Amino acid sequence: MDYQTLTFTLENGVATVTLNRPDKMNALTTQMRAEIAYAVTEAGKQARVVVITGAGRAFCSGQDLGDRVGAANIDLERTLRDEYAPMLRAIADCPVPTISAVNGAAAGAGANLALAADVVIASESAYFLQAFARIGLIPDAGGTWVLPRTMGMAKAMGAALFADKITARQADDWGMIWEAVADADFDETWKARATHLAEGPTAAYGAIKTVIRRSWDNGFEDQLALEARMQGNCGKSRDFKEGVLAFTEKRAAKFEGR
Repeated sequence: MDYQTLTFTLENGVATVTLNRPDKMNALTTQMRAEIAYAVTEAGKQARVVVITGAGRAFCSGQDLGDRVGAANIDLERTLRDEYAPMLRAIADCPVPTISAVNGAAAGAGANLALAADVVIASESAYFLQAFARIGLIPDAGGTWVLPRTMGMAKAMGAALFADKITARQADDWGMIWEAVADADFDETWKARATHLAEGPTAAYGAIKTVIRRSWDNGFEDQLALEARMQGNCGKSRDFKEGVLAFTEKRAAKFEGR
């Protein structure tokens, strides 16, 4: 695909998807949603980790209200079902780990796009904003699913009702993200995290994503059965054999990945 709203790079197993409308704070359009979904899907076939970040001073400011789909008479149900859901599913179903490197403002659907990744790393100056109530809407783009699961019911309800900014440090303290990092260390940190995952046991990471995400819907017995099945698969892998051998030989493991 000839990307118009983002850039895509693949280097040493790390695919980086950079939202690239800095003059619009990387606001989401119909085309951008389609390009994100495609880029993440393709990255999942080629890379060992996928990073989503933003160009300029924002990660993503949410829906572009100037886009043709941003008009007041837009069919929001159709837009969420046909445009947002495929993008979010591409991230959730990606077979390799996904990282959101939140470099600045993440507002509205942009906040929930960030939170859709497996790991969220934010610069200290970044913030998250569930801005929907300010224009008479509810959190969407998966926000009503992810917020209570990461922040807890009380914080999620307050974030949705008051539409206050949540600083990166607050998000870290509340368990909403993996870590907040000083601005000066941000790029170095997320790149190091991405490299670490790219050098790790890719199949095991895919299994980790599956068992943790399914845990929300499974009962205890079903989850134990899923764990056993997935662990059995991992135990037959070359990565497991290499991991054990490296441990006994007191050296770093060299995982095959793809």
